[in-house]
Amino acid sequence: MTKKQKFYYAHNYNKIILLLFLKDIPKNMSNLKTFFFSSKKLGFHILLATGIFVLICVITLIVLDSYTRHGTEVVMPSFVGMDSNELLNKETVSKDYIIVVSDYLYDRNSPQGTVLKQDPHAGEMVKKGRKVYVTVASNTPPKVVMPQLQDVSLRQAEIMLKAIGLELAPVIYKASPYENAVLEQLYKGRVILPGTEVNTGETITLVVGKNPDDLPDELENETEE
Repeated sequence: MTKKQKFYYAHNYNKIILLLFLKDIPKNMSNLKTFFFSSKKLGFHILLATGIFVLICVITLIVLDSYTRHGTEVVMPSFVGMDSNELLNKETVSKDYIIVVSDYLYDRNSPQGTVLKQDPHAGEMVKKGRKVYVTVASNTPPKVVMPQLQDVSLRQAEIMLKAIGLELAPVIYKASPYENAVLEQLYKGRVILPGTEVNTGETITLVVGKNPDDLPDELENETEE
């Protein structure tokens, strides 16, 4: 058999195989559709996919729970009223907590350094190594700015002082046509100008106008002098 004949037969053979394959494609596709999309098998595949999805979710939740609760939970004790300096010394406090001073608050009734508040609160369940943020008492009062009270009514001046944490001393009345209006504002016996900084809790004295007819005789005589 010559090379030409061999090529001819081989070429025809490949064409026959290709035609047989193309002829069977519809049948194969039909079988494939039947395998995947028949009512019974489709339900099985949906059920299988759902089961795998649920299994993945369960495994993920177990892993996350294990990760977030890798340490044993403990009950948060109360640190309120304790000395913050002792708390910051790790040898005097359980190593289950990390104490962080987050703020200082002026409290005239508490010794300096006393813990006033904490977060998390006592009684909460927390993980070991949890940071505990505490607010500590300070003996240094914050500064406030003295407002302008002159020509303001006594009632309004009292409200303004209380709003910024200042106390009102006993009022000094002085004969004036501007009854019940503030004539002067004093701090430690001296005139205090608006805008001056003073400590919270300080006492301010107000000189208030009053009708001379309503003043006691001794006050009226002092005013005349």
